This record gives sequence, C-alpha cells and structure tokens, in this order.
Amino acid sequence: MPDISLVIDGHEHTVPAGTTGTTWFEKSRDVVAIKVDGTPRDLETPFEEGTTVEGITLASEDGLNILRHSATHVLAQAVQDVFPDVNLGIGPFITDGFYYDFGNIDAVTPELLRDLEKRMKRIIKEGQRFVRREIREEEAVVELAEQPYKLELVNTKGKGAEGASVEVGGATLTMYDNVRRDGSVAWKDLCRGPHLPSTKLIGNGFALTKASAAYWKGDQAGDQLQRIYGTAWASKEDLVAYQERIKEAERRDHRRLGAELDLFSFPEEIGPGLVVFHPKGGILRHEIESYVTDRHKKAGFDFVRTPEISKGGLFHTSGHLPYYADTMFPPMLVDEERDEEGNVTKAGQEYYLKAMNCPMHNLIFRSRGRSYRELPLRFYELGHDYRYEKSGVVHGLTRMRGFTQDDSHTYCTPEQASEEIRTQIEFFLSILSAFGLKDFYLELSTRDEDGKKKDKFIGSDEDWAAATKALEDACAATGLDLVPDPGGAAFYGPKVSVQVKDAIGRTWQMSTIQYDFNQPDRFDLEYTAADGSRQRPVMIHSAKLGSVERFIGVLTEHYAGAFPAWLAPVQVRLIPVAEAFDGYVTDVAARLRERGVRVETDLSDDRFGKKIRNASKDKIPFTLIAGGDDVEAGAVSFRLRDGSQHNGVPVERAVELIVSHIEGRNNADQIDGLDEA
Repeated sequence: MPDISLVIDGHEHTVPAGTTGTTWFEKSRDVVAIKVDGTPRDLETPFEEGTTVEGITLASEDGLNILRHSATHVLAQAVQDVFPDVNLGIGPFITDGFYYDFGNIDAVTPELLRDLEKRMKRIIKEGQRFVRREIREEEAVVELAEQPYKLELVNTKGKGAEGASVEVGGATLTMYDNVRRDGSVAWKDLCRGPHLPSTKLIGNGFALTKASAAYWKGDQAGDQLQRIYGTAWASKEDLVAYQERIKEAERRDHRRLGAELDLFSFPEEIGPGLVVFHPKGGILRHEIESYVTDRHKKAGFDFVRTPEISKGGLFHTSGHLPYYADTMFPPMLVDEERDEEGNVTKAGQEYYLKAMNCPMHNLIFRSRGRSYRELPLRFYELGHDYRYEKSGVVHGLTRMRGFTQDDSHTYCTPEQASEEIRTQIEFFLSILSAFGLKDFYLELSTRDEDGKKKDKFIGSDEDWAAATKALEDACAATGLDLVPDPGGAAFYGPKVSVQVKDAIGRTWQMSTIQYDFNQPDRFDLEYTAADGSRQRPVMIHSAKLGSVERFIGVLTEHYAGAFPAWLAPVQVRLIPVAEAFDGYVTDVAARLRERGVRVETDLSDDRFGKKIRNASKDKIPFTLIAGGDDVEAGAVSFRLRDGSQHNGVPVERAVELIVSHIEGRNNADQIDGLDEA
C-alpha cells in the first residue's frame, strides 16, 4: 500500500497507509485520542491522506470530555449489572462531569451510589477495551430490541433528543463494545464516541456525586427516569482538588449566606425566581446601585425611567415578539368590557410585563428631533424587568424571573460605534474593578456562520459583518483575551460579554455590550446629519453589572459574605467588655454614625466571648472593643476579620481611619495607618 502524507501535531509527515493514532503515538503515554481536522476521534482511527492530526492528552479539555464520556459507559454497565432490565437513556459528558439516564430502575439511594462506584472500579481495573464498530439501522434494531429508548433514537436517526449519542451516516450507525481481555463483549451501547482505548485509563480520579429525577428528552409529559451524575478527572489529585472547590463553593453559596446574614429571601408565597431584600440586603443593594448610577452620571449618561408594563404592539415593533416570546410572561388583557351576562362587548388590549428596556428607550429618542451634535446620546436606567424562566431553572439571585438591569442604550453614528464600544468596555472594567473583581477576559458572540441557526437572527450579512468588525476592533484595543462564541448573539446583533473569575476561579458573565442595527430601523429612528440629511443611528445596548440581583449573588460568593467595609451592611460593631462600659460604646457609636458610618452596638446579655464570636459570624469588618483601660485613655481596641487586634487607638483617630477607609472604597480588610495609630 502506498504511503500517505499528512500534518501531525503541526509538522508534515509521510507514513505508511494504515497507520493509526495508536501506532503513531505508542510512546506518548498521555495521548488517549486524536483530533482529525479538528474533530475528536478514537486513537485507533487510521490516518488519511491530506488530513491534519493532533494528539489529545488526557488532561486537556478534549481529553477530559472523552474520559467523562467513557465513564458514562462504565456507569451504565454497572447499573445494568444491578438492574438487568434497565432501559438505557443517554449519557453525555457535561461541564466537570457526566450523567446517564435510566428507566425501569429503583430510586437511587446513597447506598446504591456507593455500590455502583465499587462496581465501576472493578470494571475499570479489568481494563476493558472500547471498540467501535459500524452497524446498519436494521441490525441496530435487532441488537437493541430490549431497549425502547435506544430504538427510538435509531428510528429518529438521533434527532429526538438533545445530546443523543447517535452518529448517522446514511444508513450506518456506530456501536461501542466494551471488550474483555479474552475477547468477549462485556457491554455495548449505541454511541458516536470517541472513547478512551481502555477503561483502565479512567483510573481512580472519578466519583459519583448525586442522582435526580429526569424526563426522557426533557419532556415532562414523557417517561420519568433516574439520572445519575458523576465527575471524572485525569488523576486522583485533580479529583480531590475539584471536590475541595465544590466544598468551598457550597460554603460560599449566596442562598445560604443570604439567609445566615439576613440579606434576602425567596418566600414561597411570592413565587419562584422572585426575591425580597431584608434591611441589611437593602442597604447593600442601595450602595451598589448608588455607586453605579453615580458613575454613569459622571460618564455622560442621562438617567431615564420607564414603566414595567406595555402594550404588546411595542414588542412587535422591536422584534422581541415573536423572537423572544417564550421568555416573556404571557400577556394580560386590559380594558376588556363585558355585559351582565359575561359577553365581551369591548375587546381588551394585550399588555406585557417588559423583559427588556430598549423599546421604551427608543421611544424617548424618537420623542423629538435629534441632531448629530447630540450624538453619542446615552440613556441609563435601573430598569425592573421580568422574564418567564421555568421554575426548574431559577437559581437564587443568579437566574431570576424578576430582576433589575443597570441598562443603558447609546445612539451614535456608525463612525462613532467602535470608539464608543471601546470606551464602554473600559468603563465596564473600571466599575467591576471598583468592586474588587480583577480577572477578566472577553467573549464575542456572533451568528453561527454555517447557517444552522440562521432563522434565529435578522438583518443582512453586510450589517452583521460591519457590527461584528466594530466589536472585534473595540475588543482588540483592550488587550484582553477574546474568546469566540459562534451562534450566541442576540437575534438583532452581535455582542461582547465581560467574563470575570471570582475568588475561587469560577467564571461569571457580567457586563455585556451589543451592537444593534435592527431596532433603529424598526422604530424609524433618525438624526439630522451635518449635511442636513436624515440618517439612522446605531444603537448600542450595554449593562455593566448584568442585573443588580445577579451581581449581588456573585459578589456574595466572591467575598463569601465578608463584603468590603464600604459595601458591608454593618460596617462597625461596638462591644463593651462589661456592662459598665455600655454608655461609652454608645457615645463612640454616635460619633461614627454622625460621620455616615453604619454602626451597631452589642449591649445584649451575652458573654463577651460570645459577642466577639457573633461579630465574626456576622462578618463585621471592624469590631471595636472598649474596656476599662480604653475608657481611661479615651480609646478603643480594633478587632479585624482576620482575628488580628490593635489596642488603644484614640477614638478620634479611630473614627478618622474608619471614615477614610470607607470613603476610599478600599476593598481590603486592613486599614491603612492603623499600625501607626
């Protein structure tokens, strides 16, 4: 057979026909699969003429995905050992892990999870090979006769379920056999792959994590299944590190901290995805909103206010209906009139809760003639919006039905767009930095270029190209890393989002900016150009925090509830060593309060030690203690959140240090100059 030429790991090679990834990478123990022209394939895949091949290592993103997908097969094999009549669903990899859906099995208990883990370890140790084979549809029907969900996937050619692991090439599907060392087949599944060469490579870096109810194809009218989740990593050490991160994330969960610190709650009587802020949470929210609003005013934004409900026609004009209808609350009828018998005598008008503020801002722009001299014109609003998220996906403050956007819309000329976008991205970053968030990268969401989702978007190719170029240029000017997100744009234009890493390395989407060439046309927005002609402005949507509620949730988890003093609901708590000093700490508190400091005194009957522990549990930035020596010296003792203490600080000096620290919006716990006090 003739040799073939191809590119392997960036270098041109000529190899014998029939060479596979297994033979080429046999000395590279960490390579577990290959990528052929960008698509992951099994290591056993033969090389082909003119292709580009890369080795996939186990610890890489692609390698971990393959590892986790292979772990789902081992899990399913273990479940079928326990429940021979199980109905197998689908088993994809997901972020940091995997799951598999099962029908016709008992409810999954912690005891069952432990048993399944033991069975998986035995399968892994056995070193079963993952062997891919092609199979005709009619053959698959015979082999999978006892598996109703798999048969449904075969009959629908894999189109019936998101993530269904079916590869269709004409009338050919792919099956993976788990083959023992003696050549016998231990288990098999209909699957697109790829997989690891052997179960042994899964190693001991996996764990089953939880189980939940699920529905076939995600349809609540469909069969109810048991979904088992797991996680898998390249090593035991990576698994332990992940488990520690999960524990830390649970400790920082804003829903738990919100209750413990008396910040906010989600009463069942109000409904899912709707929050009430308690007094401490209310002041935290006020400080955030006040700072952001003040920054907008200084940056040349004009503050506006719009109603929370509108006639449906407004959203038809904007294009949100029907493009966005599924995410808006159902309309309500207003002004409908009926006679005594209940018959409609006057048709009602459909009104919608607003899910976005831009249509109303357009009406403000259109309310009078505009000149090029006014542009860029920037409207800003803390707009209360409502979106009909399913109750199963709402999550504390980070996924809500009712929320507040620090929303702004800029109207400018096309020539001004790139500079305006660049300026606003820098504005975003400066605001986020003021709250102690520092680690950023940018994500550019565009149309998908292959046209698969083209019906999701409106506008010409030329419009999209110009808008995307403006965003790309603005992003490049920041010097930040830019990650592509094809297909993630809004229906009316591309967007850039600022991605932020928190204190434990998790990524959150925060600020967004979107280029809109659609709504100015739909609303017939115009300005008078320098030559007297009437021109369409470009519309730029932006939100700095995303939503105020979500930002509070992220900030709560970033700081684990220990907010910087300038944001803390209670900034100072005064504790007398004994009841005799109650009057002294009350006077000190009054002096702080006069300077605008949020202060409490603990004059309760609790012992002194418990009062100190309570201040620590409540995450108070500065605890001031006063005993006999302090009173005699006209001083107080500082106790900081890290447990350090500074004694004998004169009251006047203490007040000035605290006020200066707060007014400087310092995000550190330590007070500059306290050591010299």
